[in-house]
Amino acid sequence: MKVAHLADVHLGFRQYSRQTPEGVNQRESDVATAFQRAIDDVVRSEPDLVLIAGDLFHSVRPTNTAILHAFDQLRRLRRALPECPVVIVAGNHDTPRSTETGTILKLFEALGGVTAVTRESRELVFEQFDLAVTCVPHSALSSDEDTLPVPMAGASRNVLVLHGEVEGVLDRGGSAMDYGGFIVDPEDLRADRWDYVALGHYHVARPVLANAWYSGSVDYVSTNPWGELVDEEDQGRRGKKGWLLVDLSDAVDVEFRPVDLERNIIDLEPIEGAGCGAAELDSQIAERLLSIPGGFENDIIRQVVHNVTRPVVHDMDHKRIREFKAEALHFNLDIRRPASRRSVGVGAPGTRQTLSDMVKDYLERRPLAKDVDRKELVGLGMRYMDDVEKDLLEE
Repeated sequence: MKVAHLADVHLGFRQYSRQTPEGVNQRESDVATAFQRAIDDVVRSEPDLVLIAGDLFHSVRPTNTAILHAFDQLRRLRRALPECPVVIVAGNHDTPRSTETGTILKLFEALGGVTAVTRESRELVFEQFDLAVTCVPHSALSSDEDTLPVPMAGASRNVLVLHGEVEGVLDRGGSAMDYGGFIVDPEDLRADRWDYVALGHYHVARPVLANAWYSGSVDYVSTNPWGELVDEEDQGRRGKKGWLLVDLSDAVDVEFRPVDLERNIIDLEPIEGAGCGAAELDSQIAERLLSIPGGFENDIIRQVVHNVTRPVVHDMDHKRIREFKAEALHFNLDIRRPASRRSVGVGAPGTRQTLSDMVKDYLERRPLAKDVDRKELVGLGMRYMDDVEKDLLEE
């Protein structure tokens, strides 16, 4: 038996200001194309069951364009594989805060053969496969339930579909982790009792255990894709997005199926700016960009430059930088200042606490309401401070 495992499609995701000739945000169009290509490959692979483990949409109120695209692709899937059921589990991006607010995911059940699990945990039985699928959407994880469900008795195969963060498995310091998901104790998964655990929420395809995998996203749909590149490199798949084809016939066999993306995500080798003048930095930045094989038109690029003082930034060739930004879809010139220093006591050098340090220290110690996630709050605060710092450097 073969299962297609997808997650974190994030249809409706928008980023940067460029639009297509049709007036659609370019990144929204890219993500829609990636999903279409993923469905093309799913159809070619002819699985027995399709699982979408959360965050089909980027928001609980997606655009009409995103809804229509999802409907068309799932309808195409159902017509091509009429005997293949589709199960959609709601992720944190799909889940309204209020229980009174409906979810668009239920719309797709009108296609027939599609089941959307949006609020409570639910067990689905597919007698034709002697298979039980237990679905745990985001809202079920964030409720007061003490433990996760256990496999159903009587089925030869049991699969768990869950959208959340497995605690301790993924590096919280990495920027590939999406915020807002519920943290799951790995012991609560009871992975040894399931034939397969299909996970969503983390945007890089990787195993948690031999039979428990994150499928990752089908395109880069986070605010900082650079951390995803690092995590993908750890998995031997830098720059690759896709889905998983899982064979449950005997021992679990998981195959990563890449999806061709519309554009490259490039993180150039950092530049050490200490001791460099503006002209030298301008030259190094231009050299890095112009050495990209095939050029960088319409790509998404970051260039980090360390230890650059504000006067040097002021003297750089900002007209040329703007030209680079116009040629790429997005060029993030991430210029970082040297660590500030002050005199301590009678003049011994010491590191001055920056405003970002002060904000982080305050957020880590201040009292919080019990329903506020401190890690998420600190992470959000640091991202805001980084944005302010970059704006000041580019003035």
